[in-house]
Amino acid sequence: MFVGASIGLAWFFESQATTTLIFVRHADKMTEVGDDPALSAAGTQRALELARVLGDVDVVAGVDALYVSQYRRTAETARPLAAAGEIQPQLFDLDDLEGSVNSIVRNHKGKIVLIVGHSNTIAPMIAELGGSKKVPPIPESEYDNLYIVTIPWFGKVKTLRLRFGVPSPAG
Repeated sequence: MFVGASIGLAWFFESQATTTLIFVRHADKMTEVGDDPALSAAGTQRALELARVLGDVDVVAGVDALYVSQYRRTAETARPLAAAGEIQPQLFDLDDLEGSVNSIVRNHKGKIVLIVGHSNTIAPMIAELGGSKKVPPIPESEYDNLYIVTIPWFGKVKTLRLRFGVPSPAG
């Protein structure tokens, strides 16, 4: 009886765990003409810094899942963290942000997920989760925001905004 109750309680608390979604805009892109530019040299450095910052975000397991859009710049931003954590990035649908974010939460309940998006996708996705509706617009030249949305099994959804930068070279 005690073992059954313990297993039942463990299952209940695991199924009710806090889900953490980390949103970041893709890193700095090349200014070349075209719809799908690669990362610039600064963007590649920023992607490496993102991997360093998030590499041990959870001291036990790290980031559990990665989501990117169909654009090369999001995949290239996620690549260093994906390689370090041996995680295969999955695509989210830019044409269905509501469905995408709800699917991500449903499929990764209690996990830590990184979503690499765009300046115009982050705020709507956060709002869809019940997070802050006051996420400021992301200027075209800004690539250093990290939004952490925690969804507890009980209580209020929280949104944190952090800034991360590329370390300046030692001089």
